[in-house]
Amino acid sequence: MKLNITVNKEKKEFNINPSDTLLDVLRREGYYEVKKGCNTGDCGSCTVLVDGEPNVSCIKLAGLVEGREITTVKGIGTHDNPHALQKYFVEEGGVQCGFCIPGKITSAKALLDRNPDPSIEEIKEAMDGHLCRCTGYNAQIRAIKKASKEIRGDE
Repeated sequence: MKLNITVNKEKKEFNINPSDTLLDVLRREGYYEVKKGCNTGDCGSCTVLVDGEPNVSCIKLAGLVEGREITTVKGIGTHDNPHALQKYFVEEGGVQCGFCIPGKITSAKALLDRNPDPSIEEIKEAMDGHLCRCTGYNAQIRAIKKASKEIRGDE
């Protein structure tokens, strides 16, 4: 069957099987920034934005996103022009191995899009379901707070 979606602002058409997950399709089509972790929806590494909302792509059937807009971490910022979240994750030491970071950045982006001044508790709630074994979480929370200030123009 055909799947028509927009990925990182580019219209795409992919051939899929009814049992394909969104993660299967994205990785098969070269979107390797979407990480395959637990494959059960528990670690958050595969999180992408579907119409601006975080979704774990390993348990989302690809056919359910027909006609929708998908954003991966590469659609949020680039190496030359990073989003404030990407910049502060690096500056605050919130990145080590990097495996969990694409999913964390996408969830943090969704949070800041709907609430540009989140409390620490709201950040923790938005990041719940994302596992990080390298950095711990404090540096990442600081990064999200700093990014929120920059985005609001308070920095």
